[in-house]
Amino acid sequence: MAPQRPTAKAGHDHLETQAKRPKKAFSVGPANLPRGLHRRKVQKIKQDLIRKAKVKKSYSKLKEREPCDTKLSIYSSPPPPEEPSALLELHPERQAMLDEPELALQEHADTQQQLPRQRKAPPPRAVPFRKEALLAQQRREENERRQKQFEESNRQRQAKIDERERFRKAMAKARSGGRGGQRKLGRESKVLLERVQRMVGP
Repeated sequence: MAPQRPTAKAGHDHLETQAKRPKKAFSVGPANLPRGLHRRKVQKIKQDLIRKAKVKKSYSKLKEREPCDTKLSIYSSPPPPEEPSALLELHPERQAMLDEPELALQEHADTQQQLPRQRKAPPPRAVPFRKEALLAQQRREENERRQKQFEESNRQRQAKIDERERFRKAMAKARSGGRGGQRKLGRESKVLLERVQRMVGP
């Protein structure tokens, strides 16, 4: 069976149903996102877009309602400069400087040449591991001090050993018999005198 031709009334009904059909809400991102971070992000973007559209709409309504004022904006060209009033008189010295800028520049250059250039001291460098470096330096100094003490005590000990050995040899020589097996009292007395002086002290 052949399809029937639509009548004028039927076509008119079709247009009315199209006009009456509610508008579908706009969508942002895929519709089947799982709940969680991604969905919240998409919803936030959608809310921002809606808010911006409402602001634009309300702004356009306000603009239509109120007449446009001729206020200057930062994008418009500035007004022509007004002539300075007679009340704003310049100081005579300032006026003289403005009248003769070359002379002032020359004087400024002269003062620049007279002043010697001073180099700024460079800022102290940041030393990494400063505390550790100080501790290491203290340890090194302590080790050197101990080493010196150790060497000094060894030297004194060796000097005492040498002194004892010299004293022993001198006493042995003095006690060794001279002519006829007699002791050498002169030599022995000198050694004993040195020993007594050492014991008594300076």
